[in-house]
Amino acid sequence: MISCPDCGHANIEGSDECEQCQQPLHDTHLVPPSNTIEEGLLSDRLGALNPKMPITVEASATVGHVLDVLVERGIGCVVVVEQGRTVGIFSERDALLRLSTKAKELKNRPISEFMTPNPRVLDTEAKIAFAVQRMDLGGYRHVPIVDHADELCGVVSARDILRYLTDKLTAVDEP
Repeated sequence: MISCPDCGHANIEGSDECEQCQQPLHDTHLVPPSNTIEEGLLSDRLGALNPKMPITVEASATVGHVLDVLVERGIGCVVVVEQGRTVGIFSERDALLRLSTKAKELKNRPISEFMTPNPRVLDTEAKIAFAVQRMDLGGYRHVPIVDHADELCGVVSARDILRYLTDKLTAVDEP
């Protein structure tokens, strides 16, 4: 068994990422950080971004209702749940790519037909760099965050990470 250096979870020998927190188990291939920004990305956890509480909708909610929620709340995504369990995510990108100009005629269809199913989630203790990597590889702009009990507790967006980087850059520039 391999113990995760981040969360302590016992993983099967040969695993590439921790089954519990999904952190890479072998960071030895990484070049050591060369500045405080890189250091922060590799050491700070997603909890430091103060993830926003996610807005959830039931899988049976209509496309029209979900689009109204996105607009009224000024948010970029909703987490789709079924009996309290996360089953998908629907974002503004999904609206553009999957609904396109047909949104009006699809407004009474269930959002479950257009959501991204089974989104990969991260633990609040995951490193910020891992969220950046996950977003980049998956083409995501939003990642649902769960606590140690696997309960949905937040959503991190690309904008949250940009804000974090801006704060780090500002701190570096200050004497």
